Amino acid sequence: MPRLRLAPSILTADFARLGDEVASVAPYADWFHLDVMDGHYVDNLTFGPATVEAVRRSCDLPIHVHLMIEDPDAYASRFADAGANRISFHPEVTNDVAGTIEVIKQAGAGAGIAIHPDVEPAAATAHLGDIEVVLMMTVRPGFGGQDFLEFVVPKIAEVASRVQKSGSPADIEVDGGVKLARVAEVVEAGAAIIVAGSAVFDGVDAPAAARRMRERLDELNARTSENG
Repeated sequence: MPRLRLAPSILTADFARLGDEVASVAPYADWFHLDVMDGHYVDNLTFGPATVEAVRRSCDLPIHVHLMIEDPDAYASRFADAGANRISFHPEVTNDVAGTIEVIKQAGAGAGIAIHPDVEPAAATAHLGDIEVVLMMTVRPGFGGQDFLEFVVPKIAEVASRVQKSGSPADIEVDGGVKLARVAEVVEAGAAIIVAGSAVFDGVDAPAAARRMRERLDELNARTSENG
């Protein structure tokens, strides 16, 4: 089993000291996850390419930008130029999923498809040969700190099974309400990358929270290895 990876989401970080926040948890992280919201696809507004640039200056880890926006084609290149290594989008916002994947790849980033909890995963699994990651949402996108949606777990397992059967190298990433107590459940379903927002940037001690998540993932890796 490949090493389980931790991707802190900066959505609940202290933006007044964002560089310090990112640097403080970087020793325990494998990726950073940035949620971009446009006030249209979801009600909330977050940030743009300048924030990606700021995170890039603060660490040398890869960055996954999750576009919760209505026109990913128009903005993909800006986020790639700002430092995004992967860019995911929601397939229901475009009439040409394959075309949007190609736009992202031409911009120089790995493409990913994000699956809203209320959307069937077929939109992602039809393109497994062309994407690097399937981002399974376990909350309804729009705001950080929401509760985990249990009914998505079977969908995670379904997508993981399809990825394995297809031979695709795409990662299964899970995002939304994944607290420490939920990590084993989503890993068992097939998650390889765990996004953690308020579970890391908890407003108390982000490095300690990130360390606990890292230790839990390493424990699950070790347990899997022991079981063969």
